[in-house]
Amino acid sequence: MDRETYRMELSDRHDRPGTRRPRPPVPRRLFLGTLGAAALLGAAARPAAAATYPLLSRAQWGANEALRHDASGTEIWPPAYYPVQTLTVHHTADGGDGLAPAARVRAIYRTDAAEYGDIGYHYLIDDNGQVYEGRWSGTDGSPAHDGAGRLVTAAHIGGYNSGNVGIALLGTLTGRSATPAARISLARLLAELARRHGVDPLAEVLYRNPASTAVRTVPAISGHRDWASTACPGTLHTDLPYVRREVADLLAG
Repeated sequence: MDRETYRMELSDRHDRPGTRRPRPPVPRRLFLGTLGAAALLGAAARPAAAATYPLLSRAQWGANEALRHDASGTEIWPPAYYPVQTLTVHHTADGGDGLAPAARVRAIYRTDAAEYGDIGYHYLIDDNGQVYEGRWSGTDGSPAHDGAGRLVTAAHIGGYNSGNVGIALLGTLTGRSATPAARISLARLLAELARRHGVDPLAEVLYRNPASTAVRTVPAISGHRDWASTACPGTLHTDLPYVRREVADLLAG
């Protein structure tokens, strides 16, 4: 995704003046519970399976959790959770090519936290295929999810965030392609999410923002460009038909 200013609608944040409430931590379990985000369609999401891609937690990549809180210790952007409807791919276009990948993720986090209170993506992927946990989702579920299998709202597409998974490849892909390693991890991550939430990777969906009145028809696996006028995700957008097929093949296998 290009680092444009307005990636997130206020109604998706649930932190309008006077509405913030500190929330006590709850224990994190390794996998999701049996209720899930596919409940939007009357079906339960499946429990999270063991990851088929390398994943670093927020603690492992060095997230400073103090950045999510104001001077009084109140969480700046309390999490809200909704069933998954769509999966969206970005590139970060953050200008951090000289940084080591984990340092780059930390830099993106610092920038986003200063504006929103947390990083705006659910997952990030570096050129080596390493996946990084993004937006903080609480302590009772797996990355990006609560214990009931619902997705925490992030900030990656203005007006269309709730129920929309945001996955970003590190770097600017307008002049180059994603690396094979990044593509493999992307397809495996998308396949895990599609299986868990009952998403057909080859379908189109009518997205309805549960936090507003926004509605849009998009591919179930989309690029940022399907939602807004942007160059994001660069050359990867042209490759998305192949990515969708790779995901479908993984699900069939």
